[in-house]
Amino acid sequence: MFKINDYLVYRKEVCKVTEIKEYKNDFLYYVITPINDTSLKIEVPTDSSVIRPLISKIEIQKIIEEIPNIKEIAENNRLLENKYRELLKSGTYNDLITIIKTTYLRNETRDKEKKKRSEKDTTYFNLAEKYLYTEFSVVLGKSYEDTKKYVISKVKEINLEKENK
Repeated sequence: MFKINDYLVYRKEVCKVTEIKEYKNDFLYYVITPINDTSLKIEVPTDSSVIRPLISKIEIQKIIEEIPNIKEIAENNRLLENKYRELLKSGTYNDLITIIKTTYLRNETRDKEKKKRSEKDTTYFNLAEKYLYTEFSVVLGKSYEDTKKYVISKVKEINLEKENK
């Protein structure tokens, strides 16, 4: 059970427990506030399946080490948005990274070809980054931007090590 001031993930949003309420019939509810929208208060049963603890630092390191091995999506343009939605809905870290890698590479290619960036790719890129880096930043005790820089630098180190082997 979470305590007041603990962080948890509600659906895909990182939230802080601000209160624990007891209602009739001994039902306990968390009152939680998303860290990206502190004006919002959500009540959720303590036994809800849509809440989970944050990932650990060790798990974050394992995920970062796996990033170079995660493949981008090879779907054609018409099926791509459905695939993005499917991956975003699953919300696993690998799926979020798949979206980030795919959209980043597609937009880089468009930039090189002097074409306009895809709004669809940009939208899904931003969502996937938000979910991934917000949780990582809370666990690592870094700002969102510092977390993003940290992950990118670690991936670059891993890639350099692979090249030098």
